[in-house]
Amino acid sequence: MCGFEVVNIASAPDGCVDLEALKAALGEDTAGLMLTNPNTVGIFDEHILDITRLVHEAGGLCYYDGANLNAIMGVVRPGDMGFDCIHMNLHKTFATPHGGGGPGAGAVGCKEFLAQYLPKSALMDGGDHIQVRSFAGNFLVVVRALTYLMTLGWEGIPEAAQNAVLNANYLMRRIKGTFTPAFDRICMHEFVLDLSEFKKHTGVSALDVAKSLIDYGMHPPTMYFPMIVHEALMLEPTETESRETLDWAAEVFCKLYTLAHEDPDFMHNAPHNAQIGRPDEVRAARTPVLRWERA
Repeated sequence: MCGFEVVNIASAPDGCVDLEALKAALGEDTAGLMLTNPNTVGIFDEHILDITRLVHEAGGLCYYDGANLNAIMGVVRPGDMGFDCIHMNLHKTFATPHGGGGPGAGAVGCKEFLAQYLPKSALMDGGDHIQVRSFAGNFLVVVRALTYLMTLGWEGIPEAAQNAVLNANYLMRRIKGTFTPAFDRICMHEFVLDLSEFKKHTGVSALDVAKSLIDYGMHPPTMYFPMIVHEALMLEPTETESRETLDWAAEVFCKLYTLAHEDPDFMHNAPHNAQIGRPDEVRAARTPVLRWERA
């Protein structure tokens, strides 16, 4: 870390960066800011140019986490937002699944003034090079992403982003009124539900809802993240989901809302129809079994 430490910048009530908190943290010792935009609650920060300008004025660099690129690919360029370098996650973008610990891969890029600091690869031509460990990343993930990109083409890439945003807003509007969005405003490719009040009234947690979705053949959404939202469920319908699928998903959430009020114990013990029941989450985290051995 070269003597540096990580400082978390608070979020404002609107779910975006608190500009005053950012200003208070900036100084001569600021190395840089890592940020994703749109952010984890699915909101495009309208102050992004002010944010990157403030960091640059303090002498720092702006690093872009490309986790949410699926909302803006072909529409907005991170460099135009003021970012100097980026890692472009292929997970959740370009036909790569997200979850289960992987797979993950992606490109790392920067603006021209930083190019001289990039490590070189023995696979590249010319000059003295060093081999970077796992340079090629997860090769099959990269091939699949390239295939998807070539299939979409120049016009299809921004269309995919626009459809992802459309699908997320459509699903949020279908669920709103049953469950509560953490931030009730137009979102990008994802949105977060806040089930804290729902849990107070029913005793059913976000985890119970996620496990119950398995009984309907639906992969659970991300749970308890971001941590600024209590009892959070983060939904990310992709550009390839049909309206029929989104309507079905909304209906399932409505059924679970009713079930939570009528039979909360049933949801506490979900899933009931999966090959594996509910594991002991705490034990699994503290004493994981990472290798199967014949009995």
